[in-house]
Amino acid sequence: MVHHPLDPDRYTRIALYGALVFLAATVLNEFLLTRERPGLARVLAVIGSSLLLSFGIGMLSGGLQHFDDFPARGAILVPVGLVVSFIAYVIKDADTPWHRIFSLVGLTVLAVAAVAYLGLRDVANSMESAPGGQGHSHGSAEEATSTEKPAADDHTSTTGPSAPAAGSTAPTAKPGPKVPEHNDGHSH
Repeated sequence: MVHHPLDPDRYTRIALYGALVFLAATVLNEFLLTRERPGLARVLAVIGSSLLLSFGIGMLSGGLQHFDDFPARGAILVPVGLVVSFIAYVIKDADTPWHRIFSLVGLTVLAVAAVAYLGLRDVANSMESAPGGQGHSHGSAEEATSTEKPAADDHTSTTGPSAPAAGSTAPTAKPGPKVPEHNDGHSH
């Protein structure tokens, strides 16, 4: 759901595959590994709620996992995924009456989702208005190279105990001869 607008064909296929896997697990768990065989109405309710649950969980987890990439979309997907997952879970559970959706527990889930939306929307707005844009931006290549100091080629780290303190005026070592590259697990 989070990445769907980027490549609709690909992410529609991924969503369908995920729903089919979730559905297969539901059929296995609810119908093949049980001693009681439910009626047709219960089968349809379980299958429908399982699919709804898979999409709700996907919206919730995808919105959280990719919030940095798509903050505005994540601010919507997380609370909607929470509500959809709750509704699907209540419908799927045969021992819980469906009207429990409208109970105090349902109202609490709705209130948590509303608070989550408002909070995440504010975070998303602050991320989008911050310098450097949104997402996994870690600055430009020029910024990265201008703030990094080259390490001396003496196998010491610039963050180790022998490195000069930040802001000190200690002379930096001049680069030595180029060492041929090799893959022995050590860096030079």
